[in-house]
Amino acid sequence: MDDLALTLGVEEEYLLVDPETGDTCNPPEEFFSACQAELGPSVTHEFLQCQIEIATPICANVGDARTHLTHARKTLSEIAKTFDLRLMAASTHPFTSWRKQKPTQKERYTKMEEDLQGAIRRMLICGTHVHVGIMDAGMRIDVMNQVRYFLPHMLALSTSSPFWEGDLMGMKSYRLAVFDGMPRTGIPEAMASIGEYERMIGMLTNAGVIEDASKIWWDIRPSVNFPTLEARICDMCTSLEDTLAIVALYQCLVRMIIHLKERNIKWRNYPALLIGENRWLAQRFGVTGSLIDFGKGELVSFEELNEEMIGFLMQHAEALNCVPELLHTRTIVERGSSACRQVEIYEREITAGVSKKTALKMIVDHLVEETVMGLD
Repeated sequence: MDDLALTLGVEEEYLLVDPETGDTCNPPEEFFSACQAELGPSVTHEFLQCQIEIATPICANVGDARTHLTHARKTLSEIAKTFDLRLMAASTHPFTSWRKQKPTQKERYTKMEEDLQGAIRRMLICGTHVHVGIMDAGMRIDVMNQVRYFLPHMLALSTSSPFWEGDLMGMKSYRLAVFDGMPRTGIPEAMASIGEYERMIGMLTNAGVIEDASKIWWDIRPSVNFPTLEARICDMCTSLEDTLAIVALYQCLVRMIIHLKERNIKWRNYPALLIGENRWLAQRFGVTGSLIDFGKGELVSFEELNEEMIGFLMQHAEALNCVPELLHTRTIVERGSSACRQVEIYEREITAGVSKKTALKMIVDHLVEETVMGLD
């Protein structure tokens, strides 16, 4: 296979916060104009005014993605400071309420609010989406069926949303609990062919309940606009190095599955119910817990599973020139994801006698600092 075909694209969603209070802010339109003047159409609004999204151009490899994401984060952060704002990368805000947020006044978002009502009004959440280019549409469906198995692993590594409206929710990714209130989400069922997928989408569009497949918000889906397979399960990584580790992991997984196919071998397709159980375990415990090894039929620590993944993906990481990024998944397991660090800060400060309000503000300060750490 031609590894150059496995191009990459990455989307990251950020929150804008007030440096004094730590609360979310709705920036003036001049802020977005300034960002677009520097970064072009890769910068877009999101559903809520306090959010901003960036998308890389087509990237040949993880190193290319690193260059674009570093430039985007650094540029957005610098522009935000000129408007007395700060850029924050996390999937939920530690304390602000969704009820205070205002939707972006764009036709697409107005229509979505009309259709989805209260389900979308709570969407004070951010995510990371990773695209891998697969030119053949049938191959995209085949790879999607098999790579679903690893989506909980990707989620565990990315978790950054342990708080909601000031409360510690007891899970590393509360974002998914919010997002699952939307229709057409979660782990898709395995599909027999691209024809089956297109017939299913056609049923919904012909019935008039959706305009097109962009309103399918599964954890993984064929992109509507590009010949890519888009992984959407991940939380928004606070550390750029964590994002790049997940990008590398996903690209390596896709390459592995395609190479297996060339040898007439497949990764077994498991029912969405079983994968969904691992999704819950990853959502609940992140890298600190265990997932079910379906081959063994038993729980295995995430640390052990991650080492196994590194082992069978190393040859693909070498071919794709992303070994350091893949190995960074080991660092995430050892030091914890963003969610782990947020909880550590909170528990440490509360134990020390700091007020809940102050502890939560300290978490925001930490997130803002880590969002731009290592970009220079």
